[in-house]
Amino acid sequence: MATLRIPCCNFHKKLSNTLITLLPGICGNITQRRAFNIFRTEIDRASNIRDLAFLSYNNCTSVQDCKVFASSPVRSVHDEKPKSTNYTKRNLPHTPVMLDQVLKLLNPLPGQTFLDMTFGAGGHSSEVLAVSPNTRVLALDRDPTAYHYALELQEKYSNDQLIPLLGRFSELEWLLTRKGIKAGSLDSVLFDVGVSSMQFDRPDRGFALSKDGPLDMRMDGNRLPDQPSASDVINMMSEPELYHIIKKYGEERLARKIANIIVESRYAFGKITTTKQLANIISSVFTGDHRKDKLMRHSHVATKTFQALRIFVNNELNELNNGIEIVHKFLKPGGVCVVLTFHSLEDRIVKRHFHGISLDDKPNMSIKDHFRNSHYIHSKEEVEKVMQKRWQPLSKKLMAPRYIDCLENPRARSAKLRAAFKLDDKKET
Repeated sequence: MATLRIPCCNFHKKLSNTLITLLPGICGNITQRRAFNIFRTEIDRASNIRDLAFLSYNNCTSVQDCKVFASSPVRSVHDEKPKSTNYTKRNLPHTPVMLDQVLKLLNPLPGQTFLDMTFGAGGHSSEVLAVSPNTRVLALDRDPTAYHYALELQEKYSNDQLIPLLGRFSELEWLLTRKGIKAGSLDSVLFDVGVSSMQFDRPDRGFALSKDGPLDMRMDGNRLPDQPSASDVINMMSEPELYHIIKKYGEERLARKIANIIVESRYAFGKITTTKQLANIISSVFTGDHRKDKLMRHSHVATKTFQALRIFVNNELNELNNGIEIVHKFLKPGGVCVVLTFHSLEDRIVKRHFHGISLDDKPNMSIKDHFRNSHYIHSKEEVEKVMQKRWQPLSKKLMAPRYIDCLENPRARSAKLRAAFKLDDKKET
């Protein structure tokens, strides 16, 4: 793997604040446009860049000296060993998102019990076991493929150290009770919600836009044969129902036009059964609308519609809400819950749980707005119930991945991390 080196100087590192927000350490005499173009050129030329190293050993004593150094060419060193990190990533089907931050928040210790709510390919769980081999790991996933990954990983450890669980978030209480796990016995929990990389990489699962496959999108696979697929939704729902799904779960501004063209296409050409078919139909709505993601790469115009269908088919938002409620019951007081989300709908649910805001309330309401009624006097019990907190967030704002993390794992570009400790329900806050 390679390291991209960009010249800078200590002299202008202190003076330039504008470019520090773009690429920390770039010399102040290089304009934003030039710095970005140089950086993009190097990325295009070397697809195996893993890290950035900013050369700060040149001490300028004047602006003239700095201009001379700033005009020097940008150097990229290929096949150079990357800087070592605190946690070495294993050979896994995907790269765990925000691994260092997650492990720091979980802080696994020997004898503790950790619950991975979205085991996937086992990226985070494997690292937890590598850091703390004597930690007990409960590996939950609704995907049978992920469950088989957990069974394979279990062979490396004792049966009691890694316990695979197959089921949804809403089935967690029954699964834990069956394994003898009591309420208030978990030390830490991790949610890494959304679609896993292995689901995106398999065309037969129907999640990916880049690969043609059956329009399925069921995270449970064939485990629940009665569960409707995305193809069933597309071909059976009415136009108003499709509009509601795409608008609510995809936040797509052209939801009405997309719903209309889907219905017209299925009447004109028959059932829509593959991902490419649906993507091409949606693309016909957009004329000259070129979207880009956070890394300034081309983003397919059907991405939001596919997201909406996936959320609806798998009932993801309700499952996440139920999962957080059940996790609160099984966590110890002081236990930590870490949640990785990838779009605003998921993050909104997590934020409202951690900050004690009802999911039915309007945004940004104060306590006075909640209970403004001059004709009613609230009792002491009602006031205490409102003021009582269930979670203590680690910070008011979410945590985002570093730019280097996004370069290394582009699928982490939309990640949002929140964490909170469970408060003791018996104590008044």
